[in-house]
Amino acid sequence: MTDWWMNGVADVCGNFQVDLSCLVDGELDEAASARAMAHLEACDSCCGFFEDTRLQVRLHRDMADPEPLVERYALLLGQEGTEELAADELVHRLATIFYQIGKAYVLLEIRPERTRVFEEAVRVESTRAHGRGFVDGVVARGMDDVGGVDWNSARGMLNGKLSKVDGALEKGLRLLGEALEVDPAHEEARLYLGFAQLHLEKPLRAQREFKRVFRTALDEANRGHAAVQMALMHAKEGEYREAIALLRWVTASGLIDLDERFFFVRFNIGMYYAHLHQKDRAIGAFRTLLDRHPESTDDVVGFFASSPKLRAVIDSQESFSEELLRTCPELFRNPPVGAEDQQ
Repeated sequence: MTDWWMNGVADVCGNFQVDLSCLVDGELDEAASARAMAHLEACDSCCGFFEDTRLQVRLHRDMADPEPLVERYALLLGQEGTEELAADELVHRLATIFYQIGKAYVLLEIRPERTRVFEEAVRVESTRAHGRGFVDGVVARGMDDVGGVDWNSARGMLNGKLSKVDGALEKGLRLLGEALEVDPAHEEARLYLGFAQLHLEKPLRAQREFKRVFRTALDEANRGHAAVQMALMHAKEGEYREAIALLRWVTASGLIDLDERFFFVRFNIGMYYAHLHQKDRAIGAFRTLLDRHPESTDDVVGFFASSPKLRAVIDSQESFSEELLRTCPELFRNPPVGAEDQQ
């Protein structure tokens, strides 16, 4: 086959271009590498060939492993979009970047396999690259003190300062703390800080964060999340009435009908009534759940099948199981593969 790429190229250049291809691949010995580099300095044709070859190799590597390419793209995007933002918007965006990365680190360590997460975590490296670009854009505009934030310190948090912190959970706690330092009203960051504190078996600190969100949040969904977490804490202590009262807010507020992700709240209400030996209310909650959220029936069946304590409580009460089967027969069918546990 004709080596078309060598047509019109001097023999000496042809030989060097073979060496240059090997040089790009790291397959040239030291002496030959030195000769090839010396030739590059004197020959524009071979210099252009070398740059084209390096570009092709880089593109192939990006296709094989796209993450570095995504990071570079995210960095470029992060440097844009600061021109039209007011100071409070810049501050909130920085806090959100810290929150997103912090949440990702927290979930790396403490997400149980069957716990439902409403929004999946971001990719850490590409989000950090985007955040670096955003902060660099603010600093480049001479706004490194806008909103009372130390933007140069923020740049340090996104440029490797966290490498000195051991463990994903510790990194997550540090970043969530930074998010709230920047913007104390950041509801999502406070929720995940409470979630992390709960995992660290610091229930009083966790409850403090959840209570603050429940009382002050502007986003009703965040209030709902806080209510659910506090209800779970009460239920763990056997305080089922307190747990039901919190979940009743989710239903009474209308949130459960506006946001289908909260459908599981009715399952938990039924479960807590069962523990209180109030079978009629428990059965009513389960029936309402199945009627109001038919698209979630498979999930509900999975919840029921994977709740042995609930089944034991039902079986311990006279006629409870029979009445539940008669009223909610769907609960007793075989669960689908991969059904998740309740929130």
